[in-house]
Amino acid sequence: MIVDANTIESGARLTTDVCIVGSGAAGISLALSLSGHGLTVLLLESGQHAAHAPTQALYQGEVSDERMHSPPDKYRQRRMGGSTTIWGGRCMPLDPIDFETRSQVPHSGWPISFDELAPFYPQANTLAEAGRFSYDAVDAMGPTAAPMIRGFDSELVRTNGLERFSCPTDFGKRYARRLQVASDVKVLLGANCTGIRLEAGGQAVRELEIATLSGKRFRIAPRTAVLAAGGLETARLLLASRDVAPAGIGNEHDVVGRYYMCHVAGNVGTLVLHGRPNEVRHGYEVTPEGVYCRRRLAVSPSEQRRRGLANAVARLHFPRITDPRHRNGVLSGLFLARGLISYEYGKRLNDGTRMSAGLYARHLLNVMTDPIDTTAFLTHWITRRTLAQRKFPSVILRNRTNRFSLEMHGEQAPRPDSRVTLTEKADALGMPQLRVDWRYSSSDIESVALTLDLIGEEFERSGAGRLDYRRETLEQDLMRFGAYGGHHIGTARMGSDVRTSVVDADCRVHSVRNLFVAGSAVFPTSSQANPTLTLIALSLRLGKHLSQRLAPGVARLHEAAS
Repeated sequence: MIVDANTIESGARLTTDVCIVGSGAAGISLALSLSGHGLTVLLLESGQHAAHAPTQALYQGEVSDERMHSPPDKYRQRRMGGSTTIWGGRCMPLDPIDFETRSQVPHSGWPISFDELAPFYPQANTLAEAGRFSYDAVDAMGPTAAPMIRGFDSELVRTNGLERFSCPTDFGKRYARRLQVASDVKVLLGANCTGIRLEAGGQAVRELEIATLSGKRFRIAPRTAVLAAGGLETARLLLASRDVAPAGIGNEHDVVGRYYMCHVAGNVGTLVLHGRPNEVRHGYEVTPEGVYCRRRLAVSPSEQRRRGLANAVARLHFPRITDPRHRNGVLSGLFLARGLISYEYGKRLNDGTRMSAGLYARHLLNVMTDPIDTTAFLTHWITRRTLAQRKFPSVILRNRTNRFSLEMHGEQAPRPDSRVTLTEKADALGMPQLRVDWRYSSSDIESVALTLDLIGEEFERSGAGRLDYRRETLEQDLMRFGAYGGHHIGTARMGSDVRTSVVDADCRVHSVRNLFVAGSAVFPTSSQANPTLTLIALSLRLGKHLSQRLAPGVARLHEAAS
């Protein structure tokens, strides 16, 4: 059932087998996986079904440099469904190499292997509504699928990998009915966890403190608690719970909030392909089950190891949108309408360019002199995105010249001084706000440069094209917008060494036997992939572990052994 937390009496003490804090992709996936196993589950959501400004304001905080990282209340959504209410839907798994300890990526290595997580990816794909778990073009599209770039054949730079796209699925809307009718799951809306209270010895959660914006306060005593509140908020809760653990829960070695990662991304260079435009598949394809997919360029794992590269992918992209010299009416129209577009994409469309009367006029002229493509684009956008249930993922334009920029999306190496900490300022519920100090390394930029060099070498060797980019401006191109998007990763990282990690291989906080973390906060490394599909898979894996751990009889034996 789904109820408002304001219906709970102040001072009440609720009990449950599992209490999950956060109803985004991780929290909802975990709740659904636990349902039907003889357990009672409480799922807490700070917001309601719709956006609510005072609730969203609870995310507010500081950033050390807003050019490098957006304020904490951007990108993340504090409502039912979490940030799946605004995500773009891009899905892909991590690669097996991402789980390895790699000399070229400091602080790398997961305590689990890809094979241990692989069984949970198909169900994650299903929950995300991204079709079947198939990320190879030939397997997904069939043996007659045309190559990404005809004439380009390389063992070192692969072109058969796919990204799949969700509807994009709003988990709050999509799974509200299942949660509503589940007899063993109760969702509390408007319920903000303001503190985790441990037993006197600090080895177990005694209860969670809950508050509503209307002034209600009550407690929840769970057998097991799971934080699924996102990479920033999870660290905030752990650090702010200091009554028994003075440095914060799980922070005995000052690791909580450190190793904070996003992704290194930006449009780079010019790739000129020598074939005909109709021999290049740079846009979206549709699988037999009706799911949008897109190809990308990726360096083989063996070559990553040989050249010492972090993981990265490259997508074929259109020219820089702010420059009216592209003479494309659609691009100019998007730039002129950037104020009507969501925060993340509007920021990137703006590109730091100051609007002048001359620039405005040149973009407007592009729109006026390119009416056919502009009209066709608007018609397609309205029918295939605005009105469609499964939406066309993003802007793709006809390319008549076979000239592309490369949209890079690369792994950021974890570093301990990239971190989030608490400030002295409190939110409306008395919780200390966060300060975000996101940092990248010169090695992140160098790895992308070496990746681009390899891609360029392979296009030259094959005779399929030529890549030109300016190494001297590469860092500027990649860091033009700072940390990419809402990929908040690594602040409660998983590991086997308590001195350098917060949770173990089962996502349990090392020092607390009944406290777990679900979500990208536990990722030790960021990979090339958007984190959503993997955090869902990890949540499903955690759900299986908890359902076995807390099963009647088994749980009593486990607790006695602890």
